[in-house]
Amino acid sequence: MKNVGQWLAYIALGLVTVITLLGYTGGAINRNQEPPYSLTLAWGEKGSAPGQLNDPTGVAVTDTEVFVSDARNGRIQVFDHQGHFKRKFGTPGDGIGELGRPMNLTIHDDKLYVPEYMNDRIQVFSLTGEPLSMIGSLGKGPGQFNAPGGVAVADNGDLFVADFYNHRVQHLRADGSFVQQWGTTGVTGRGAGEFTYPTDVALGKDGMLYVADGYGNRVQAFDTTGDFLHKWGGPFAIGLYGPFKGWFTTTTSIALGPNGEVFVADFYNDRIQTFTARGDYLTAFGTPPENPGHTAMAVDVGRDGAVWSVNFADNRVEKWKAINP
Repeated sequence: MKNVGQWLAYIALGLVTVITLLGYTGGAINRNQEPPYSLTLAWGEKGSAPGQLNDPTGVAVTDTEVFVSDARNGRIQVFDHQGHFKRKFGTPGDGIGELGRPMNLTIHDDKLYVPEYMNDRIQVFSLTGEPLSMIGSLGKGPGQFNAPGGVAVADNGDLFVADFYNHRVQHLRADGSFVQQWGTTGVTGRGAGEFTYPTDVALGKDGMLYVADGYGNRVQAFDTTGDFLHKWGGPFAIGLYGPFKGWFTTTTSIALGPNGEVFVADFYNDRIQTFTARGDYLTAFGTPPENPGHTAMAVDVGRDGAVWSVNFADNRVEKWKAINP
């Protein structure tokens, strides 16, 4: 007789099959979903010269400039909106102004916040590249990090940090002092408020905090007091991965549009998916890789609604515009 674990696995597989056939996506399907986006501009190639990239992992935009994490080159590169190289700053290392694999970028109040995967800290720069401050160090304690992947900044300067290997999200003051955390340090989980390698965070104007729960293959939403609100991604958002609408296979970046839409980089599915604030599916778009690997690593959205992404496999920056119906 088969053991209970095997029977439960068969039942779970059957549920997944039925749910998939019924079209369940883990956030509701919007029957009036938006049309996709079209690729309007792309630039970049592998290398270390100005304008070339080696494993881009983050992007952030202003009204005039595009900032890109050039991870293995240990630097930030800045371009205009037409893709022309303007400047770069940072070199590989762990000193002030040096960078150890910069990840998802955030711009707030004319400052660039750079989580460093290898240096286990967040470094803050002026938009011209002047180093201003450093927050955090390697560890499991309050205010420490183990490979931070993304940061969101509140109007009062508070920080919300996706702490990748510690499987938690931390809320800190601007000086790095600890306020609270979501998730249990060092413990993965599939339940509400638990994480499996979170990669990025985004903060809405209404104070809602969205977390890209990386290998949890989902998005979780909280209010800034720490209360869980909702989650989506696959059946019941319990960590199952797949290529279907509203499912994810590793979420690596998250950004909010000017109307509150949620854009999620779905890395192993080579696409960016778009949802309402409640997790209702809107549309998806992306490019297949031309080189070995996967493409949709990071995403940001300009005030004009243009979507900017970095193509990891092909070492490119890409700009997307919505197709008018």
